[in-house]
Amino acid sequence: MAILNKIRSRGIYLVIIIALALFAFIFSSIITQGGAFDSKQNTIATVNGVDISREDFARKVELQSRNLGQGGSTMRAVNSVFEREVENAVLEEQYEELGIRVTKERLQELLKGALESNPTFQDADGFFSEAKLQDYINSVKNTEAFNAWLNFEQNLINTEKRAIYDNLVKAGVGATLKDGEVAYKLDGNTIDIQYVQVPYATIADADVEVTKGDIAAYINAHKEEFESDATRNIRFVKFEEKPTLEDENALKAELATLIKQTTYNGVTEPGLENVAEENIAELISEYSDLPYNDRFVFKNQLNAASRDTLYAMGAGAVYGPYKDGNYMKIDRVVAVKQLPDTATVRHILISTQGPEAMEQEKAKALADSLEKVVRRSPSKFEALAAQFSTDPGSKDKGGVYEDFPYGQMVPAFNDFSFEQAEGSIGTVETNYGFHVIEVLDQKNTQKVLKVATIAKEILPSEKTISQVYSVTQDFEIAARSGDFESIATEKGYTVKPVNSIKPLDETLPGEGAQRSIVTWAFDEESEVGDVKRFQVNDGYLVVELTKKTKEGLTSAEDAATLITPKVRKQKKAEMIKANITATELQEMANNQGQSVKTAGALNMSNPTIAGAGREPKVVGAAFALSEGQTSDLIEGDRGIYRVKVTKVTEAPSLDNYAVFTQQRTQAARNGVGPKVISALKKAADIEDNRATFY
Repeated sequence: MAILNKIRSRGIYLVIIIALALFAFIFSSIITQGGAFDSKQNTIATVNGVDISREDFARKVELQSRNLGQGGSTMRAVNSVFEREVENAVLEEQYEELGIRVTKERLQELLKGALESNPTFQDADGFFSEAKLQDYINSVKNTEAFNAWLNFEQNLINTEKRAIYDNLVKAGVGATLKDGEVAYKLDGNTIDIQYVQVPYATIADADVEVTKGDIAAYINAHKEEFESDATRNIRFVKFEEKPTLEDENALKAELATLIKQTTYNGVTEPGLENVAEENIAELISEYSDLPYNDRFVFKNQLNAASRDTLYAMGAGAVYGPYKDGNYMKIDRVVAVKQLPDTATVRHILISTQGPEAMEQEKAKALADSLEKVVRRSPSKFEALAAQFSTDPGSKDKGGVYEDFPYGQMVPAFNDFSFEQAEGSIGTVETNYGFHVIEVLDQKNTQKVLKVATIAKEILPSEKTISQVYSVTQDFEIAARSGDFESIATEKGYTVKPVNSIKPLDETLPGEGAQRSIVTWAFDEESEVGDVKRFQVNDGYLVVELTKKTKEGLTSAEDAATLITPKVRKQKKAEMIKANITATELQEMANNQGQSVKTAGALNMSNPTIAGAGREPKVVGAAFALSEGQTSDLIEGDRGIYRVKVTKVTEAPSLDNYAVFTQQRTQAARNGVGPKVISALKKAADIEDNRATFY
């Protein structure tokens, strides 16, 4: 008790000691690890010691995502911006080292070049105005548009610096006259040869054993080829939320009730069968997942599922419910008539849109006047079209559009062309303006229908969705405690493996973008054998992490598929060479069951041997021989060779090889930019934290 009393009496000291200990612990963490506000938490990457901030990077990703539109993805935008930022970082080092600058005066010249054709920056006489430019900059200075302007300026600066840098690099890349002479001779010098080839295929693959040790030795001998990022292997089972037959039948029954009448909030109204024609569009809009097509259609344009039945029906008839792909439908034949499927017309367009637009009233008055003229004198149509029409597609052809199908033109133009009789002349208004039209010809008149369709997408019911969730959950629980593959097989589920996933991958084969799964697989806390359920657009994926591979050399197991054929070929080469003792071609051919073949006019620029294929190493070795000389055994791409040069033909000497020198110089300079960037990136010290944030 005495000890307890002493502790109570000195409690304040204990509190102070504990507080100091906690402070020391936190302070130590700050010192040793960089603290809670470690800059790495706000750095997307570090390139040669220069940080790329997360905030700036995120803004650029957002802008890039908008530029990519709906077809793009976040990771696509991230990777695009990252490559650009790394490229800028390594280039800025080069610019700094070389003293490449863009002065204010040069920036002004660049702005003028980029903007002089933009009316916003022109004076009253149409010339570029620096005052207008400054006014614009001042007007956007305190708005979001100012950031866009700064980016625009920076892009001009970067482009100019890059052009200067590329020109400096290209200036250091070229060819000498000797290089030109070599290039000329590589193409012009030829040799004729005799050769014997022992194909690798003479030894069966089954007779050559390739061990894991062989593969590992190959990897160690070619380390640069097999440097690999960290990877993950997973496998998954998909549980789809698909509508059942019960769901389809329920939807069919629901649609059937819409034939006679509809009921909403206790109010009953006519259904599809007896609704007035003028109210059909409203009914379709209210109850259908697909819009109403208020147009006549030909038989071949009707749905295959209902085509023959509908075409045989009269106006007012109803067909359905029936299944058509992912929809359940009911149709009503609204109207039936006869229409041609092809028409030829001529027209004069008086525009109310675009650079040649007239005011509405003036355009209408001119069109009416022109209509009266061509009604009285149809022969004047062609000349009037050339004079007044603003349609570039027809004005120089007398205004004629020939043999166009029903539905190709805008509605009012289309209706007049097909529903008015041949010889009819009239004026219609469209979004383009007023058209004075004459119907010249119509072909293939036939029965057409106007069909109203209530279509409902066939979706899984709440009951079905609940059942899928329950089955998914049961499998997930079982897979966590048992063997994933065995349980899936027992249940009849399909297991899909996905191997060699990289940290910045986004998609899974057949499943589209699944970044959350990739992120989980690379989470430090995720272990091999872990199982997790992920919700996707059409159901769930239950995923198991099956393998984790660290960054470094690819393992023999993972590289086996790629390396085994190469090692096997090496072993076959040694086996074939060990079996060849003859040094003369004919004797070698006889011993190996082959024949002596000939090939003429071989050159170094196209190292292809007739009867053997492309063999650069063999042709190169042959060019090192003198006429009449026979080679040692040569390992080619397709077999083991021995070659004898029978003729050497040297290209005639030239007084000057400048043309070939220039060709070599141009070839060397082409593509030098991307090669330099690739080399700079490879040499740079890059710490990539993308996977941490995305």
